[in-house]
Amino acid sequence: MTVVLYIACTLDGYIATPDGGVEWLSAVEIEGEDYGYRAFLDSVDALIMGSRTYEQIQSFGEWPYEDKLCWVMSRRVLRQAIPTVHVSHEAVEDLLKRLQNQGLDRVWLVGGSALVNMFERAGCIDEYIISVVPQLLGEGLPLFTPGRPQRTLRLVDSRQYPGGLVQLHYRTETTANK
Repeated sequence: MTVVLYIACTLDGYIATPDGGVEWLSAVEIEGEDYGYRAFLDSVDALIMGSRTYEQIQSFGEWPYEDKLCWVMSRRVLRQAIPTVHVSHEAVEDLLKRLQNQGLDRVWLVGGSALVNMFERAGCIDEYIISVVPQLLGEGLPLFTPGRPQRTLRLVDSRQYPGGLVQLHYRTETTANK
């Protein structure tokens, strides 16, 4: 099974403002351009996200992943009104083993920062697709935090889009030769 981090961040490495806002993403919104999002979403079997990301997506209105299985990692009790959403209190490795045993092949690690860093510390991210938005927030929720192990990545693709967004696709050295 492959775990893919597909996420946007600012040039200075933040995924949200200090209060969790993502309004800065509007700087690269171009009508008709999805930056490969639809193709990526079609390529994954399931999603794993953190509880704050889950609650933020729910606040936007209609659940956009109705046709995908989703696991929300949380120690809190969450409202689960969506039949395809499951809350997990498991360790990263235990959840991934269970998903792999269910026959899932490609999983999207949706975020946020705490979840990304939990998977990073466990060494369980195989691919990184990071869209760098030409914004400098100066402060906020960082994509990566200190305390992770060193990891060598291999660039497999990069794309520059109108509006200045650059999308970088890396694989870990262990998955680069797959």
